[in-house]
Amino acid sequence: MANDHPSRIVCLSAEAVEILYGIGCGERIVGVTGYATHPPQAGTLPRVSGFSEINHEKVDALRPDLVITFSDVQAKCASELIRRGHTILATNQRSLEDVFQTILLIGRVVGREPEAQKLADEMRAGIFGKSTSEPPAERPAVYFEEWDDPMISGIGWVGELIEAAGGRDIFADRRENPRANDRAVTSGEIIHRQPEIIIASWCGKKARLDAIRRREGWGSIPAVRNSHLYEIASTDILQPGPGLLRGLDRLRKIISLVSSSAAVTNHLTHMRVKGQKTSAVTGQRIKNV
Repeated sequence: MANDHPSRIVCLSAEAVEILYGIGCGERIVGVTGYATHPPQAGTLPRVSGFSEINHEKVDALRPDLVITFSDVQAKCASELIRRGHTILATNQRSLEDVFQTILLIGRVVGREPEAQKLADEMRAGIFGKSTSEPPAERPAVYFEEWDDPMISGIGWVGELIEAAGGRDIFADRRENPRANDRAVTSGEIIHRQPEIIIASWCGKKARLDAIRRREGWGSIPAVRNSHLYEIASTDILQPGPGLLRGLDRLRKIISLVSSSAAVTNHLTHMRVKGQKTSAVTGQRIKNV
């Protein structure tokens, strides 16, 4: 440990990697999770774990003076590492405010507090700063699926990002439950809440949008009827760190696209009700014939 701060750090969660690089400490990382893909230079570092599985011997061989873990899912990993003599920092951020505070915490631990404050402030501004476009008059209802079997939704920071992007999280009532299994939802609940947008991000595997579309009874859901099903990479929305800005950008584009489409549809419907014909392509009024 150089200058009283960790100098050989193993990150068992990808957001910790992005935070450390973001505050100028990337050179201190000696081992990472296999899910670490940002920034690109992280791909050259030794892989020591998945998410819930870890190669303890590889960690031992790297002689870290700090190992950073995330959430209760890695509790057993952390416990074994402690028994093996390692120093552990376990974070458990569940909301955007938690994410900002985690950045500051890691900054204090590694001796980069000003840099951490700058990163947290930039991230906060990127999420909550003044938008260049007006939010939709009516927020479209969004179902975000974190996992498919069982179906899991309502993760805190994702719901907040949906709201920041101009949408409405249909399972905002699940956010108080940090454990994934406590946020399981049923097909009936989803159908009843009639989402206009479905976004899937299955951690560690590609989302199968066609399979979602074919679920029994889901043809009655507006998002399915109007083909508003999308995937966002888990690296951009399920890793609670600076990378969430990439996920927010995708959310904003999706919600803006769907809101614009809905506005055109509503306009066409209004014109037809008034007895005017419109172009199906442009939505422009055309002369009665």
